[in-house]
Amino acid sequence: MEENTLNMLAGKPYSPDTEELGRLSKQGHRLSFEYNQLPDTERARRQEILDQLFPDHGEGLYLQGPIQVDYGPFTHFGKNVYANFNLTILDTCPIKVGNNVMFGPNVSLVTPLHPLLAEQRNLRVQDDGKVADYEFGAPITIGDNCWLASNVTVCPGVTIGNNCVIGAGSVVVSDIPDNSLVVGVPGKVVRKITEKDRLQNFPY
Repeated sequence: MEENTLNMLAGKPYSPDTEELGRLSKQGHRLSFEYNQLPDTERARRQEILDQLFPDHGEGLYLQGPIQVDYGPFTHFGKNVYANFNLTILDTCPIKVGNNVMFGPNVSLVTPLHPLLAEQRNLRVQDDGKVADYEFGAPITIGDNCWLASNVTVCPGVTIGNNCVIGAGSVVVSDIPDNSLVVGVPGKVVRKITEKDRLQNFPY
């Protein structure tokens, strides 16, 4: 693996315009496109694509699609992970998703960061004449038994603990402890999830 790619995965400044990252990115985008063209009845071919996109995934991975994946190999899924429509994965840094995790529609897992100063963020001409920029990122970790409801965005550097529920539309910008119910922008812990939340305790 090239030094530039290793820098990217370590959260250090890197240039996305290298031969290795270009190849991996094109592969991720192509496989995402192919996956999105298939009906969910084409289970065998869809599984082949998921195996190529995410070489390190557990059993029972099901992504409804459409999906959009930046790279793919830098994302790990545990067992029995389900995602509804429009899952977006930007894995310039590693993304680790635990077992028995559910994603609602339009969830985004985004690890990239850009400089805040415009002169460092703007495109520049490299020594080889190509136009590129410097970026960096931070990893995302999601624990076991979590549910991220529709339109949730998980930002770079966030760790979500086990058994958490992230409410619809939340933007998670900081770490979340185990057994937390999170809502809002930015997402905040409103309370712990307890035995009182069992279905049998809800009036119907």
